[in-house]
Amino acid sequence: MVLKAYAKLNLFLQVLKPKRKDNYHNLVTLFERIDLFDSITLKKRADKKIRIICSDSSVPSGEDNLCFRAARLLQDTCGVNIGVDIVIKKRIPVGAGLGGGSSDAATILLGLNKLWGLNLSLSRLVSLSGKIGSDVPFFLYDTPFALGTSRGDKITPLGNMKKVRLWHLLVVPKRHVSTPLIYRKFDRFSGLTRPAYNVKILTSALKKKPVVLRRGLLFNNLEAVTRKEFPQVDRLKAKLQNLIGFNSVLMSGSGPAVFGILRSKKEAVLFNRKLGAQVKRARRFLVRTV
Repeated sequence: MVLKAYAKLNLFLQVLKPKRKDNYHNLVTLFERIDLFDSITLKKRADKKIRIICSDSSVPSGEDNLCFRAARLLQDTCGVNIGVDIVIKKRIPVGAGLGGGSSDAATILLGLNKLWGLNLSLSRLVSLSGKIGSDVPFFLYDTPFALGTSRGDKITPLGNMKKVRLWHLLVVPKRHVSTPLIYRKFDRFSGLTRPAYNVKILTSALKKKPVVLRRGLLFNNLEAVTRKEFPQVDRLKAKLQNLIGFNSVLMSGSGPAVFGILRSKKEAVLFNRKLGAQVKRARRFLVRTV
């Protein structure tokens, strides 16, 4: 069984203070699924072993791997006595704020549900996925856009945006950013900003052709923390803003990936060529909604 695990962007991310009683934050986020993906191959094993083989040597292969945890969770929950070889071809940069690990884990849940013949409902898989990570539930839904609330794990697919397709120039510095680190810094950060607009206003703007974004529509209040901690993210965003426009550039998740919203593939190709002359040490991707 060969599957695709797609990345995500956060077009809006408001992390709320104070923390919840469970030590997590409530948040409001607008997820977008994009066509950058990891390839995952699953093969049954006669024994109960879970084996992870990944093209990226920085990805752990044991219990710290979210795919391993997803497979083990299904084994334990459903009493599965067979195992699986999981081969991951990484394309989504690790530690970039693009949800690669969470997407891989969700793909494992969906894939093993079929491969092992478990017949678990989507709602049951969603319930289980929250034990793995807050971003995992989004990737279980076949939806290009969704609203995430609570810890980000309460997902509302946005059916009225099924036909919206956005083009992006996505730039990822060669720097791993730890999400727990950024949240710890966020908890001590005094410069907390509030969004000028809400998700409903943003989604209305995104549905228009061409997309015209006002200042403050795209929002991520983790961005100030990451930009302070990693100055290269700050410099990269400034370059994208100068090229694409101030209102159309944002960092995804806890970073360091930065993206711009473009009007077409042609425009994305043009800006990618221009940016290539300025940015030598970052990975660049042309991506769209999928």
